[in-house]
Amino acid sequence: MSRTRTSDVLVIGGGIIGLVTAWRAAQRGFATAVVDPEPGGGAAQVAAGMLAAVTELHYGEQTLLGLNLASARRYPDFAAELTELTGHDLGYRRCGTLAVALDADDRAHLRELHALQRQSGLDSEWLSGRECRRLEPMLAPGVRGGLRVDGDHQIDPRRLACALVAACERAGVVFHRVWAERLSVVRERAAGIVTADGGALGAGQVVLAGGSLSGRLDGVPEDVLPPVRPVKGQVLRLTVPKRYAPFLSRTVRAVVRGSQVYLVPRESGELVVGATSEELGWDTTVTVGGVYELLRDAHELVPGITELPLTETRAGLRPGSPDNAPLLGPTELDGLLLATGHYRNGVLLTPVTGDVLAHALTTGELPDEVRPFTPKRFARTEQPV
Repeated sequence: MSRTRTSDVLVIGGGIIGLVTAWRAAQRGFATAVVDPEPGGGAAQVAAGMLAAVTELHYGEQTLLGLNLASARRYPDFAAELTELTGHDLGYRRCGTLAVALDADDRAHLRELHALQRQSGLDSEWLSGRECRRLEPMLAPGVRGGLRVDGDHQIDPRRLACALVAACERAGVVFHRVWAERLSVVRERAAGIVTADGGALGAGQVVLAGGSLSGRLDGVPEDVLPPVRPVKGQVLRLTVPKRYAPFLSRTVRAVVRGSQVYLVPRESGELVVGATSEELGWDTTVTVGGVYELLRDAHELVPGITELPLTETRAGLRPGSPDNAPLLGPTELDGLLLATGHYRNGVLLTPVTGDVLAHALTTGELPDEVRPFTPKRFARTEQPV
């Protein structure tokens, strides 16, 4: 085994969550390293980048809503800071979102969502089908109504990941482009890792930010191992030729036959269509069925989509947790913190995750408003005999 190299903070995972954690830790003065064979890769390469705290609201997730909104409020300053530091255009757009209904059942569901949004103090406006088509003329004639949410924005996750790699490099973060094989535990404290090439990396504190792989790291005590599972999502990328522009002016989404479909237009002319949600373990195959369902549902929403070139098909894995909310901060194992389980909100929660983990690394504690998302909420307790 090669000689141990030591840092103050070692982040396992170089996706956007690991990168923002490393960047913020380095800004706090920690000597920081990231372990990942391909920093900037992972789910961000597939994600659409909707910053949709309002239209992503689900029943029973009001606590998560507070975290989502807190992160959404940080985004303008976060994006401006990252762009100023690196010179990277993040594709951040405040273009808003339009969620529409295509039949009577969808309309009833959307009305219920609107009521929940208003009860939660959120800003959304109910529109008739005609008003929806006035905003987005490419919508199908059969649209029955919709919700206009100007506060739900978007960003390009690939550009975000690239900018975070650059920000980390500027902050002095060291990248180890290898797989983490096993957590090293010394005297009941996380002390670093062993890498796949047999190297040893020591650390004062270790952050496990491996996305859907976070629950598979050897050496993590069973009662601390995060209950994170992979949830497959297939996504398509199309190109809008200049003769069709503007095709859509904002993100458009709907429920079609019980499945979510969304179309996210980029200023570059790219149009992202997603996403399936499949509980199929570690499978990342792009399937004919997945592509067909996305195109079929998108065509019902925006019939003109069939004229556009299909430029990319991808499948990725979201890190799901038992309550669909992230695991943030210190675990029951001294020296080990988690930043994982963000499920469908990883891009949205990037700014707040960086701030929260930097605070936890510095103080050993979570800010009060983030305590519901402690990894300790899933601690396995002994059952009485």
